[in-house]
Amino acid sequence: MANYRAMSQAGSIPLLGKEAPLNRKELVDAIQQHTEVARADVERVLGSLIQHTQLAIKKGERVSLVGFGTFERRDRKARTARNPRTGEVVKVKATKVPAFRPGQGFKDAVSGKAPAPKLTPTAKPTAKPTAKPARAPVAKPATAKAAPAAAKTVNARSSAGKADTKAKADGKGSGKAAKAAKASKGSKASKASAKVAAKAGGRKNKK
Repeated sequence: MANYRAMSQAGSIPLLGKEAPLNRKELVDAIQQHTEVARADVERVLGSLIQHTQLAIKKGERVSLVGFGTFERRDRKARTARNPRTGEVVKVKATKVPAFRPGQGFKDAVSGKAPAPKLTPTAKPTAKPTAKPARAPVAKPATAKAAPAAAKTVNARSSAGKADTKAKADGKGSGKAAKAAKASKGSKASKASAKVAAKAGGRKNKK
């Protein structure tokens, strides 16, 4: 334990073995230092690996990791055994037990036939560039354009009103002029008829 702590402080990762036995916490720390992944993520992945392996073995399936070994379930039938202390015969019930068969590469690394595996350096996760938030198009104020249009409409209405007033005034003026013309014609006609009547009366008096 002390050896592992000293090596971990020095920044190196110890090999599994009697010199530096690892429990779950220390194994998570070693993986975190090697992969530079968040410790909580390492703990979560390791826990998921253990749970999935247990569920698969309980169902009778095999979990094979190439280069490491195979986890499997072995069914033991009911049998009789002998107590080594008393020599008494004991009946053993049928049971199911988990088993692990190491792979050939694992065996060779442990026995010394093959060099111990080296920890491969892991690439640091590259931070993805954060996308800039799209700017929402700013709506142009409609009042700026609407104001001149409204002003034009008001001007058109006022000019139309002035034109109507002028036309009405011109109509009234023309009506008065027509009445005056008729009146003048009537007065002229009455004067002419009066002259004719006066001449006729004078002739009668002479006779």
